[in-house]
Amino acid sequence: MASNGKGPFRADHVGSLLRPTRLLDARTQRMRKNITAEKLREIEDDSIREIVKLQEDAGLEGITDGELRRDYWHLDFLTQIGGVEFEEGHNPLKWHRQDGVQLEWVPPEVKVLARLTRPKPIQLKDFEFLKSATRHTAKVCIPSPSMMIVQGGENIIDKNVYPDPDKFFSDLSAAYAAEVSDLANAGCRYLQLDDTFLAFLCDDKIGAAMGRKSEDTQKMARLSARLINDAIKGRPKDMAVCIHLCRGNYQSSWLSEGGYDPVAEILLGEINVDGYFLEYDDERSGDFSPLRFLPKGKKVVLGIVSSKFAELESKDALKRRIDEAAKTVPLAQLAISPQCGFGSTAEGNVISVDGERKKLELCVSVARDVWGGVTA
Repeated sequence: MASNGKGPFRADHVGSLLRPTRLLDARTQRMRKNITAEKLREIEDDSIREIVKLQEDAGLEGITDGELRRDYWHLDFLTQIGGVEFEEGHNPLKWHRQDGVQLEWVPPEVKVLARLTRPKPIQLKDFEFLKSATRHTAKVCIPSPSMMIVQGGENIIDKNVYPDPDKFFSDLSAAYAAEVSDLANAGCRYLQLDDTFLAFLCDDKIGAAMGRKSEDTQKMARLSARLINDAIKGRPKDMAVCIHLCRGNYQSSWLSEGGYDPVAEILLGEINVDGYFLEYDDERSGDFSPLRFLPKGKKVVLGIVSSKFAELESKDALKRRIDEAAKTVPLAQLAISPQCGFGSTAEGNVISVDGERKKLELCVSVARDVWGGVTA
């Protein structure tokens, strides 16, 4: 399967990157009202130009803005949908790190208090800036619509506003479809939907920990597929859409575990995307056997390089992992990336910018060895 010149690329990345100290300081100053919103935007622009150069110098083709304008990879987007607010969380979650450190973090929670609307484009202005800042493919990363219900399921919906949950889901997809349409009209041809919901369905402990009632995994996976398919069904044919599954990424820690088996058939067979970024950096993600459901013409980007620690993986070991996956999926349908972003929240992972750069360069180097190039 030859490359069509659009994503996902043979060497790719999930999107979020470490925030420069100058930017973090500026955001603090803005919270204290010591600088204007315009000044903060100027510093964000400069920081994004720098992060674009880092990606280009590493040899990547799909270029993101690093999500540098966000504090959270998902909430900054979701709370710009009309009718949505977030409040302090109530469910402390235990996060785990490779070095044995455990973190307890209470994520903010989304609440739906009014009929969902889309008062204005959410990512359009940011995409237009990114497109102007790179000569390569500008990639936009937004949370999957499933993220609206990841913490509480239907419990987040005010029943006085939406007596029928089905109407809520239709309005949610419609808001997303309008966003996708505006991005497409502005020239976006590479869109990624980030999703922990489907990955969490693979871990029985997480639903209860996040306040969701006992639920049927297949039913919820099919709901997610519906939301995504309805959101992207109007995209142009030359727009690549991918989905990234994540088991949690907060200051180098993770939240859930479990192979893809419970959702694989729906994920790979029923969601109408072009590619899948799947975490495979350690045993928490299970083996490659669920990839047998991947249809022809789609790609799986193997997240076998960790974004959570600085130690570089061996190229030979990565190639062996790719060879192992190729026993289930043809090599032409595979690619490589870090398993997640480097800065899903503003704090970032426990890794330096130099370490981040080396991880991206490693993906590019392996792709050149295995497939002959990043876009081959």
